[in-house]
Amino acid sequence: MKRRCRDPLAWMDQELAALEREGLRRRLTVRQSRQLARVTIEGRELINFGSNDYLGLAADPRLSAAASEAARREGWGSGASPLICGRGRVHADLEERLAAFEATEAALVFASGFAANAGAIAALVGPGDIVYTDRKNHASLLDGCRLSRADVRAYAHGDWQRLETLLAKAHKYRRRLIATDSLFSMDGDLAPLAELADVAERHDAMLLIDEAHGTGVFGRRGRGVAEHLGVEDRIAVRVGTLSKALGSVGGFVAGSRSLIDWLVNRARPYVFSTAAPAATAAASSAALEIVENEPHRRQRLLDRAERLRNDLVELGWNVGRSASQIVPIIVGEPDLAVSLAASLRERGLFVPAIRPPTVPEGEACLRISLTFGHDDEAVARLIEALRRLR
Repeated sequence: MKRRCRDPLAWMDQELAALEREGLRRRLTVRQSRQLARVTIEGRELINFGSNDYLGLAADPRLSAAASEAARREGWGSGASPLICGRGRVHADLEERLAAFEATEAALVFASGFAANAGAIAALVGPGDIVYTDRKNHASLLDGCRLSRADVRAYAHGDWQRLETLLAKAHKYRRRLIATDSLFSMDGDLAPLAELADVAERHDAMLLIDEAHGTGVFGRRGRGVAEHLGVEDRIAVRVGTLSKALGSVGGFVAGSRSLIDWLVNRARPYVFSTAAPAATAAASSAALEIVENEPHRRQRLLDRAERLRNDLVELGWNVGRSASQIVPIIVGEPDLAVSLAASLRERGLFVPAIRPPTVPEGEACLRISLTFGHDDEAVARLIEALRRLR
């Protein structure tokens, strides 16, 4: 008689049940509308405070038109990795535009921001090197550190003095790299980039920053937090994304020609991934033009975010050290965050509950993400609902 095989994945049901009990289980939902300030999710229209479409470009017809024209002209799939024959004229044009936008010698486009961070870090350091990471860095930075096989040291969030102490003991390493978000995606606060640049210079370290949530939003020209803080020329490696404020898809690294040439040769997610469709590059170029020509979008967004933070503090909510369009309401326990999110949803407001491991234990929160598409009435409804819940 044939013996019945035991299910090798049977353990998952118990683990999922444990996540359920702890208020940490996540479930997929379906958005049935375009990505706008108002969306339909599972049949219900909600004011959307959950997206990273900060400048309201994800459904902008100018991006759709650029993508459609490129798809008509170039086809859809790129058919190969960039180093074989997947990189077309549209990709090259985007990289030239990005370099001009960032005021750097060159830029390189990756399939995603995650790939850009993981690929860049693993290309810059390896065995015999050390990388220092802020404890609240995005998962793509943390995973890049692990994949590099360099020694990894985490420092407390924003604690550049502790970082300096660690670097002072790093004489045995061949290369030293500091990696940090410029704008932290859950807390909404800014990294101390000037102090980090000072530390990097004093200890002969490379400084890599991820401007995923800053690109398009901060700085006079929209280049990000480094421009806003006046330290662009002191950052060795600048990573950005095309999928948040720019409303498209992909990531990029901007810097010196030598840096980009090195990544072309050593960044594995770039070397071994099929190039993104030309249509996505065309949409990204169109978005860059909007960022350059319509600065009122970021100005209005940041003004509205400042007013919202002030109103929430007056109501007694804890918004942490937010200084951006990302405004967390820190409540501590996952169950409470989920309960508040459900109550807001009943009032027609989509505000996601963020729980460990996305945030540390004890820091579960509601993450309010403002966009250019939110009007005064939408924000007033959110404030009134939070006043009643408080």
